[in-house]
Amino acid sequence: MNEMAFRVTSNDGTTIAYDRKGSGPAVVLVGGAQDDGAENAPLVPALAEHFTVYNYARRGRGASGFTEPYAVEREFEDLDALIAEAGGSAHLFGASSGGALALEAAA
Repeated sequence: MNEMAFRVTSNDGTTIAYDRKGSGPAVVLVGGAQDDGAENAPLVPALAEHFTVYNYARRGRGASGFTEPYAVEREFEDLDALIAEAGGSAHLFGASSGGALALEAAA
């Protein structure tokens, strides 16, 4: 995957890399456990016709940083940072384990 153009800082100081494309309501694409953003990239062009799409590299993958120790709560904080960047609310789409992460974060 190409270097992502944007960065946001999560609550623990970890830098999360993402790309943003389109306009409209925000949707954050949450990839699987090893996703650097490439997994959901094919969805971006179609979704960007109707949404502002935030496609990110999960912590420790691609251009995103990683801060020890790992905890799923840090991944929720990463999503919180992306949603704040999107204006405070967003739809979530999750693939593979990203689906479970999106559901837990929403709950």
